[in-house]
Amino acid sequence: MTDSRRNRPYEQQLAAARKFIEDNDRFLVVAHVNPDGDAASSTSAVGWMLERLGKRFVLVNEGTMPKKFDFLWGFERMLALDELPSEERYTCIISVDCADEARIGQVKERFAADAKLLNIDHHPTNDSFGDVQLIREDAAATVEILYDLAGTLRLPVEGELAAAIYCGLLTDTGGFRYSNTTPKVMRIAAELLAGGVEGHRLAELVLEKITYAHITVLKQALNTLSFNEDRQISWITVSQDDIRLTGATSEDMDGLILYPRNIEGVEVGLLFKQTDEQTVKVSFRSNGKADVAAIAQRFGGGGHVRASGCTLKGGLQEVVERVVKEVGQSLR
Repeated sequence: MTDSRRNRPYEQQLAAARKFIEDNDRFLVVAHVNPDGDAASSTSAVGWMLERLGKRFVLVNEGTMPKKFDFLWGFERMLALDELPSEERYTCIISVDCADEARIGQVKERFAADAKLLNIDHHPTNDSFGDVQLIREDAAATVEILYDLAGTLRLPVEGELAAAIYCGLLTDTGGFRYSNTTPKVMRIAAELLAGGVEGHRLAELVLEKITYAHITVLKQALNTLSFNEDRQISWITVSQDDIRLTGATSEDMDGLILYPRNIEGVEVGLLFKQTDEQTVKVSFRSNGKADVAAIAQRFGGGGHVRASGCTLKGGLQEVVERVVKEVGQSLR
């Protein structure tokens, strides 16, 4: 349910978040399903801050955190849902980088009936779920908001916290290349580098290293590269057969969508990933002409103006045709 408190001045939202954290204990910290760099980094950053404040907490995600983020503070404490004691229920929740409540996934089943939730996020499509909202749509990443929250909590941004914030900024700005790379982002990054963060090492770990499975699934996906008539839309597909053949995980498929998006003349790049015979995950990337967050919302998803996603029921080819048609209409 939309809460008007989201429209409070940012400083008031920070103060409300601080009060939520200071007044409570034994938190469940959860990021969105299929966590990316910002989700993993935000989980680490919140855990680090709670530890410093002497709070009890559990870090969890519906699935497992991608192994490439194992350098983050608390990575070994980030549990998958099936690792939580089945009888445990939690009354104080902090969600990070979740554009809507559905993005929390099945972890929601572990919330107590009287649970209170602090929603920390930067997605324009966030529906203001929860009891306390800390949402800044113009933030490049959720970690940018957490940088501000650390200041509000009077915690120094140093060491492992600094590395987590830098990692989240690095990944959600595409290595400081995307349009969300604001002067504030660069000022924060410069401060973190000056404080000892090894930016080059983090870039190598999260942006440059690729797995063998990534290369093999990429070879399969590029065979499906397609365009609409005017070549403003390009897409690739990954079928269940491709996944079985290559052994690729969701983590191995990171970055595939950049191949159709980066082609000259393409306005919207799409990745269709089949998760079962009648379910397809769709990723959208725009070069600026289309608001793909609005398109994804029409399919029950969400995200950013230039990067979004949704999950649709139907066969792979059927979903491709529906989505490409909708994107084409939006571009016209």
